[in-house]
Amino acid sequence: MSLRNTMQALALAAFLGAPLATSAQKVKAPAGGKKISNELLGIFFEDISYSADGGLYAELIENGSFEYSPNERDGWGPGTAWRVVRPGHSLGELTIQMANPIHKNNPTYMRLNTERVGRYYDYDGWTGFGIRNDGFDGIVVKKDARYEFSVFLRNQDDVEKEVRVVLVGDKNAVLAESTIKADSKEWKKYTTQLTANADYERANLQLLCLTVGVMDVDMVSLMPQDTYKGHGLRKDLAEALEGLQPKFMRFPGGCVVHGGGDGFWNTYRWKTTIGPKEQRRGLKNTWGYHQSMGLGYYEYFQFCEDLGMEAMPILPVGVNCQGTNGGWSMRTQAQDACPMEEMEEWAQDALDLIEWANGDVTTTWGKKRAEQGHPAPFNLKYLGLGNEEKITKEFEERFKYIYDKIRAKHPEIVIVGTAGPGSHKGNPDYENGWRIAEENEVAILDEHYYEPREYFLNNQNNYDNYPRDRKTKVYLGEYAAKDKKIVDALYEGLYLLGIERNADVVTMTSYAPLFAKKGHLSWNPDLIYFDNTKVYPTCSYYVQQMFGQTAGDYYYGDVAKFEGGDKYQGTSCVLNTAKGELYVKFINGATEAKEVTIDLSKFNIAAKGVLSTVSAENEDVENNFDVQPVAPVSKEMKVSKKMTLSVAPLSANSLTIKVK
Repeated sequence: MSLRNTMQALALAAFLGAPLATSAQKVKAPAGGKKISNELLGIFFEDISYSADGGLYAELIENGSFEYSPNERDGWGPGTAWRVVRPGHSLGELTIQMANPIHKNNPTYMRLNTERVGRYYDYDGWTGFGIRNDGFDGIVVKKDARYEFSVFLRNQDDVEKEVRVVLVGDKNAVLAESTIKADSKEWKKYTTQLTANADYERANLQLLCLTVGVMDVDMVSLMPQDTYKGHGLRKDLAEALEGLQPKFMRFPGGCVVHGGGDGFWNTYRWKTTIGPKEQRRGLKNTWGYHQSMGLGYYEYFQFCEDLGMEAMPILPVGVNCQGTNGGWSMRTQAQDACPMEEMEEWAQDALDLIEWANGDVTTTWGKKRAEQGHPAPFNLKYLGLGNEEKITKEFEERFKYIYDKIRAKHPEIVIVGTAGPGSHKGNPDYENGWRIAEENEVAILDEHYYEPREYFLNNQNNYDNYPRDRKTKVYLGEYAAKDKKIVDALYEGLYLLGIERNADVVTMTSYAPLFAKKGHLSWNPDLIYFDNTKVYPTCSYYVQQMFGQTAGDYYYGDVAKFEGGDKYQGTSCVLNTAKGELYVKFINGATEAKEVTIDLSKFNIAAKGVLSTVSAENEDVENNFDVQPVAPVSKEMKVSKKMTLSVAPLSANSLTIKVK
């Protein structure tokens, strides 16, 4: 076997969870089990419905870099989310500037020309000329919490300027304040800390110049000091993802990967999302708003490390989205492709990403990673090429160009291809995607589909007949039923039981979309809804959580069975040899109770287990912003080698038992 094939075989063994010679298992799998993927449930993060800015990324200032543009939304511009404030009858002028910016990737800034500092007539003694930001639907502050403020300032004259930074509530109540001195004629970063004196959900931040003169302002930032593991992500949203116990994360999209059809100028390029945040290049978001790239590739990889997930970055392959300018609704979709003579740059981006993630500090890109604060490699294993592109000859040629370059230099990297949009048999993109994958021995192929709940109920055996001798495995990267009621979640769960049964073929899954912010929905349904203060998990979230918490590496199909069951009932039994735990799952999607028989004779089990149940009283129950009727309930119960349990209607259940 060649070195390349040996490395690829080791990589495939790793992603299938196959034990290597050095691995140690706490328990031995009894006979009759099937080796399956131990990375079956992950998450797919795309910046949709304000999932990043205003969401997972904890920055509280909207448009802090003044880079909003009419390209992103009609009526938007550098001043969007800002307003001029002139307390104390102060006078001044605000102008948009682009000459000599901090960095070429962040070209726009504001100039404050303070002509007169007022005489304390307004704002209970306030004065100054400046700007105000209300954040993303208001700035939430908590009493005694600390907030890190930073800004870049540059004087246009020789006068040092006193600048007041203040968090403001109703009736101009001061919630926190500090003062900084702008003392440089060159761009300089200033920082200070604000401590809130009260809880407040819709505060605003004001930056007021208290000295007459001209001053430039850019990169205004306010971050909570208390973020997830101190890494700049909103804590409650990150903890909601942690609760899923995901094994991997696919990012940054979705259609975000190739710019969503706006042209190559708007293609997501990972290199402009790392390094100091003032040097990152913001982009128009596919879904009609702005991406600051404060949540960039470094933060994505860091978050994967924090949650113990494998990172799965997805790179564009030199073709843009066929949805260009409304193309999704056109009879003939348009897909542009860059000239083949330019493909070397796209391929080099992929190779440089691998070096950035895995190279040591002596390499060019490994050094850049270390300079950002992470000298140790991230140990990237997976790399996706393309997302939902129409599988044209142009796509195939460019995909293969990049794929061959990566395989030649990094055979250890597991490549994930795409089966195009609408990954169902008979779809030309699906058929061509699979042909390309098999001809090139692509390790994993990414399938996507969103369907009515009945599809998931009626197609639980979808993967039963997939060939077992295929070298290419399946990643179901985007899927969901088209509603968020308990019945949708249960039918998705029944479908996942079928996938778990076929987890020797389907090695990964991720529900989509992941997040959506109240008042900013681009897609519905989503797994987790949120506003500025709360998280609202859906019924589907809790079913996904059940599968994430009961992942294993051996499947047993003869352990649990419903008496008189039909397509509305399903079972699964998975052994986690590393944890020494056995998980028996049984779902009843019917409106009447059913009995399930469980035979654990082949396992050396403990006398007690924990039963976790997600259920509802009727099919139309759902979690929403007003009420959250559905949540898991767990209880300890006695277990025996053979049992018969009554399973409540409309319920998903998992029984966790320790094994020896």
